[in-house]
Amino acid sequence: MNPQANLIFIFSLLLGTTITISSNHWIMAWTGLEINTLAVLPLISKSHHPRAIEAATKYFLVQAAASTLVLFASMTNAWVTGQWDITQLTHPTSSLILTSALAMKLGLAPFHFWFPEVLQGSPLTTGLLLSTLMKFPPITLLFMTSSSLNPTLLTTLAILSAALGGWMGLNQTQIRKVLAFSSISHMGWMTIILVYNPKLSLLNFYLYVLMTTAVFLTFNSTKTLNLSTLITSWTKAPSLNAMLLLTLLSLAGLPPLTGFLPKWLIIQELTKQEMAPAAVIISLLSLLSLFFYLRLAYCTTITLPPHTTNHMKQWHTSKPIPALVAILTTLSITLLPLSPMIPASI
Repeated sequence: MNPQANLIFIFSLLLGTTITISSNHWIMAWTGLEINTLAVLPLISKSHHPRAIEAATKYFLVQAAASTLVLFASMTNAWVTGQWDITQLTHPTSSLILTSALAMKLGLAPFHFWFPEVLQGSPLTTGLLLSTLMKFPPITLLFMTSSSLNPTLLTTLAILSAALGGWMGLNQTQIRKVLAFSSISHMGWMTIILVYNPKLSLLNFYLYVLMTTAVFLTFNSTKTLNLSTLITSWTKAPSLNAMLLLTLLSLAGLPPLTGFLPKWLIIQELTKQEMAPAAVIISLLSLLSLFFYLRLAYCTTITLPPHTTNHMKQWHTSKPIPALVAILTTLSITLLPLSPMIPASI
């Protein structure tokens, strides 16, 4: 892609995100979401492969439908209450429609059907944008309207997302699809706590972005797209693959790594809110996700020779690993000791 065009699309993504997260009026929030959607479409389809074109078409149709529902919910609320302010969404029907629309934008179950296919048809760098930056505006809108959302609906969506994200990721061999179902499962954890402690939901999102970015950039550095190439990728950058093992375990939420912090705090908050059954259910469902994280970790570092594989071993890569990968990987592993300070800061 032309560098100037690439720069324009990235700038438009940042502009759309900034407009949405800084707006008070529903029309401006909708405008930012539309700018985001239109800016990311060329990034998805830039390889001109039929699968990439299919992914871009699916993404456009789903996001256009979700944006229409956001606009419809805000107009319905304005019709009843006379308020266009985002924080004044008080009409129950509008709240229900908005929750469904933002769940569709985030890829929450049962509106998750488009996300794995779109991620599979996109390059790793675009997949990273779809999994992180593109989820920030909908999460912000949920954060701003959290006081008027239906807790039962959000809890149902969250448990369904954790279940389907873990269950459907079990038999995947494509790295991007595994990370897509991982994202769906993590969105469930953010959604279940949104009404009771919105700041904790945002903290979970920030740490998820940190860990997912480290994983995506590591796979991009070693040019790994499926499990068969992951098995032999340790020869390209052995130390990076050793760190990838810990980053994947952190994404799974195992102590004493960074990913344990948000799950620990969410379970603690759910228990305080007398939602111990929901906490137990979502904790047990996270074991499904743990299975495919462990499988990725096993393929990353433990399948050293002699072992049976039909894939040829790779030479060490001569391309230097970006410093950003090292910084993000380190943060993904070592932030748990700072946990008393992080909740205090929010």
